[in-house]
Amino acid sequence: MELKKTNIGCFMAVPDLISLLNLSFGFLAILMAINNQIVISATFIIIALIFDSLDGWVARKLSRVDNHGFGKNIDSLSDIVSFGVAPGILLYCSGKIYMEILGLSSQIHYLDYLLAIISLFVVICGVLRLTRFNVIAEKIDFNGFIGIPIPTAGIILASFILTGFFNIYLAMFLMIVVGFLMISNIKYSKLNNPKILLICAILVILTIVPYKLIYMGINIPATIIFIITILYILMGIIKHIFKK
Repeated sequence: MELKKTNIGCFMAVPDLISLLNLSFGFLAILMAINNQIVISATFIIIALIFDSLDGWVARKLSRVDNHGFGKNIDSLSDIVSFGVAPGILLYCSGKIYMEILGLSSQIHYLDYLLAIISLFVVICGVLRLTRFNVIAEKIDFNGFIGIPIPTAGIILASFILTGFFNIYLAMFLMIVVGFLMISNIKYSKLNNPKILLICAILVILTIVPYKLIYMGINIPATIIFIITILYILMGIIKHIFKK
């Protein structure tokens, strides 16, 4: 490759700008979590998911030819920030707030260490999952995911926080499960049904708008997203068990 062709403009395309928006909201989610703005952080992760869903769609509509794999790499690097690092930090920070509520923040407590370990575990599994995806993406004959896609880690934690019945112990358990599933060989199908995608899009919009649809303290759209994500996880596991 000639040096003059290494200018960043030679690689960038419109879908990459959308991937950077994904990255940006993932980074902002991290900042919000550090500043104890847990709900805003969770909302930003969901917004990052919107841009993550759009970049591939835009690339297909524009018939992008990505000869050097720039788009694939920028998408993966953005995903690890938004759906690996951001959920990990959000889990840790939400746990710290939980400890403060229980009056445990002034003493050494096992939950602090456990949160740190699980948060790191999620990030490591996310990196492994995306690296494997980049290696095998064009070498296998399967139109789906090997291991649960990394956005699941972000959407399940973010939606759980926004539901109104968040529990840190259940959150830690779910993130451990998702971590293992990301590096597993369990096959997950892509959600290609237009009706399901439309319903999910409406739910996401209703979740992030300022005026929430809340009943008895429960955020209805966020709760439905959380349940759909749980069902998606379980469907892959059940199919894997019964195929053996």
